[in-house]
Amino acid sequence: MQRALRNLGIYSTTLLVLLFLNAVHVSDTGPEKNTHETYNIKALKIPEGLTFAGEKVPTERFDIRERMDRELLVNTYWQSNGLLLIKRANKYFPIIEPLLKKYGIPDDFKYLAVAESGLQNNSSPAGASGFWHFLKRSAREYGLEVNRNVDERYNLELSTKIAAEYLKKSKERFGSWTLAAAAYNAGNARIANRLKVQQVDDYYDLLLNSETSRYVFRIVAIKEILSNPKQYGFEFEKNDLYTLPKTRTVKVDTAITNIASFAKQFNMTYKEVKLYNPWLRENRLHNKSRKLYHIKIPVK
Repeated sequence: MQRALRNLGIYSTTLLVLLFLNAVHVSDTGPEKNTHETYNIKALKIPEGLTFAGEKVPTERFDIRERMDRELLVNTYWQSNGLLLIKRANKYFPIIEPLLKKYGIPDDFKYLAVAESGLQNNSSPAGASGFWHFLKRSAREYGLEVNRNVDERYNLELSTKIAAEYLKKSKERFGSWTLAAAAYNAGNARIANRLKVQQVDDYYDLLLNSETSRYVFRIVAIKEILSNPKQYGFEFEKNDLYTLPKTRTVKVDTAITNIASFAKQFNMTYKEVKLYNPWLRENRLHNKSRKLYHIKIPVK
């Protein structure tokens, strides 16, 4: 009996030693990775000299640096979305860039359109629509036609024009392109009120709601990543990027009773007409006022 207990004690001690050595071995090598061996999530270095529309982002301030870091991380490691934005930018920036230049708006505001809609003709939960996400009321105030039949918020050229008008007025009011961008998100009245209450005159000194607090930083992060995609790990070839097919314009100042029938006149489908002219919202164009519309037709 005593011999059996002694043997059990030796066995228990040996087992404890083996367990200890195994624990040391695991500790030395680290836990097994739960991802692919080559996948690493790397902390990013905040680039020096970040600007928006020629205005400096004060990343030397700890709160500004942390907010900038957040947006760079979020937009870098949302890889699928980032690559889609790069692909779409190649398709739509050639339209947006010359229009911003024509209307006297800094080129950086093309990244505001990316932040608003992801360069898609979509709608926000609040009902803001198109690439530039205009609400119905604001779009109508600036002269766009918005109804069930025609919604010019989905016309990239026209909506870029009124976005430029809005931004220029905000810049004149606040004296800063950064504040103009913030006002695009929150509204001129709200930004003016916050500046007055908090007795400051700079976006980076304002305490704002979560969305507007992140807004400019998100635009700057998108600018940085889309300007230096390879530096942020995005690999692609030129033919991976989206391009916009060539089109010509047909001028129409009458009603179109059936867009599907209209499409056949130009060797197109109903779907193609809507893809190239998303501002046409129904299967007809009423046009009781005999307004002149420009309908894009692909050059095949």
